[in-house]
Amino acid sequence: MTKKRVLSGVQPTGSLHLGNYLGAIRNWVAGQANYENYFCVVDLHAITVPHDPTVLAANTYTVAALYLACGIDPNHATIFVQSHVSAHAELTWLLNCITPLNWLEDMIQFKEKAVKQGENVAAGLLDYPVLMAADILLYDADLVPVGDDQKQHLELTRDIAARVNYLFARNQPPILKLPEPFIAKAGARVMSLTDGTKKMSKSDPSDMSRINLLDSADEIRKKIKRCKTDPIRGLVFDDPERPEANNLLGLYQVLTGQTKEAVAAECAEMGWGQFKPLLTDAVIATLEPIQQRYHEIMTDLTYLRGLLKAGRDQAATVANATLERVKLAFGYALL
Repeated sequence: MTKKRVLSGVQPTGSLHLGNYLGAIRNWVAGQANYENYFCVVDLHAITVPHDPTVLAANTYTVAALYLACGIDPNHATIFVQSHVSAHAELTWLLNCITPLNWLEDMIQFKEKAVKQGENVAAGLLDYPVLMAADILLYDADLVPVGDDQKQHLELTRDIAARVNYLFARNQPPILKLPEPFIAKAGARVMSLTDGTKKMSKSDPSDMSRINLLDSADEIRKKIKRCKTDPIRGLVFDDPERPEANNLLGLYQVLTGQTKEAVAAECAEMGWGQFKPLLTDAVIATLEPIQQRYHEIMTDLTYLRGLLKAGRDQAATVANATLERVKLAFGYALL
């Protein structure tokens, strides 16, 4: 049986954190043998907001190395950099020309980020979802892992693909495959260390709000020691008045592999001073092998560049075939 194809990617902006790992990457690793996987570093998306060009390349290598360090196996996945495959930019332009402007103006993330950027908002931010659609559609992806913040983008991708098929392949085999959301085994929803009601995020201006995958043991201890808690003794799950307790207990549960019931019983009579060292030890133990493997990879950039080049070549073979199919349907004269 042919394996279904999965595509996903991470931007090389900010630092990958525990939420990225527990909420997404760990699930990719667990299921990678069951799918044909394409995992990219989406560096074209990274410049839709102001960025630092002096660190973009270094951050790109860091994300690729962390994919490997977290357990992504090149035998089960094609790992590549988005900008290395020019079909992403070319298909984006073609899709731009059939995507209604009001579809993009209605995107929630554009509205939120545009408010932050004010008058300097770039056209690339508005066009971000079309680039994301191109990423997905180029690889005839069957499944796309999505969180709550990306569901609208996947819906738009499906709308764009359906529009292309309607305009250029009516009563014919479809040109583009409509992807489905990949709802894997629920990943951990890790919240901010400074606000238990907000998701842990790379874009949060405070580094104290997250545990980065490459944080040292001392940095982890400092962040957990200072993270927001409440004055109540006895730690419980699911109390709407205690979001930080729910977040930190949930994090401890996932990291230690215990059941919710076991953690609830263990921590029912604890104070924060007793619990935080346990959580700290669990975080350090989880990240230590990832960090060790990461540093091994980064000491051999020749290997990493070679792997990304092989990934580029494999990805380009698939992407260029899709691009040619679209260009033929649009009426271009191909050599």
